[in-house]
Amino acid sequence: MTTHTHMRRVRPRSAPLQRAGSLLAASAFLLTACNSAQEEPSAKPPTSPATAAPTKTAPPATPADPVEAAKKEAIATYLSHWKEVEKRYADEAGKAGDLKKYAAAAALAQVETGAADMRKKNAIVLGTVTVDNPVATSADLNRKIPHVILSSCLDISRWTVTDLDTKKPASLPKNRLVRYVIKATVEKWPEGWRVIRDEPQGKKC
Repeated sequence: MTTHTHMRRVRPRSAPLQRAGSLLAASAFLLTACNSAQEEPSAKPPTSPATAAPTKTAPPATPADPVEAAKKEAIATYLSHWKEVEKRYADEAGKAGDLKKYAAAAALAQVETGAADMRKKNAIVLGTVTVDNPVATSADLNRKIPHVILSSCLDISRWTVTDLDTKKPASLPKNRLVRYVIKATVEKWPEGWRVIRDEPQGKKC
C-alpha cells in the first residue's frame, strides 16, 4: 500500500519591504532609502526642530530737530510772504494778496503803506521779486513767542515800477540798489508763522 504524502504548497508571504518596494518602484532613490532604513537603523538622535531666527526690529525713528524744523517753516513763510507782496503792489485797486496770512505788525504795515503810496503816484509794480539764499541766522524757541531771524539777498531787478497811464516803466535812479541784503524776523503766532519785520540793510549782495 502506497502512502501518498500530500504536501501543501505554501505560498510565501510577501514581506512588507517587498510591498513597499512595488509601490515605490517608480523611484529608485526612495526604495533604496527604505531598505537602508530597515537593514541598518540609524544611530543618529532625532533632529530637534529648527529654531526660527529672531526677527529684527527697525530702530525707532529719530525725532526731527525742532530748531531745524522751525527754521524751515520760517523760510517757507518768508518766501510765501513775498509772493503776496508782489500781488499787492501789482493790483491797481490795492486789494490783492493774502498778506495777513504771512505778515503782521510792522512788516504788514510796511507793505500796505508802500503799495498805497505807489497808487497815489499813479503807479504799480509789475514783475517778480527773487529771494536769493534765505538763511536762518538764529532761532529762539524758548521765548513766549518763538522767532527765527533770516538773512537773504533780495533781487528786485525784475520788479518794475510802471506808470498806470502810459503803461511804461517809470524813471528811477540808475544807482539804486536792485540786489541788497535784507533781514527778516519771523515769529510763531497761534495762527502760524508771521513775518513781523523786514528790514533792508543798505548793503549790496
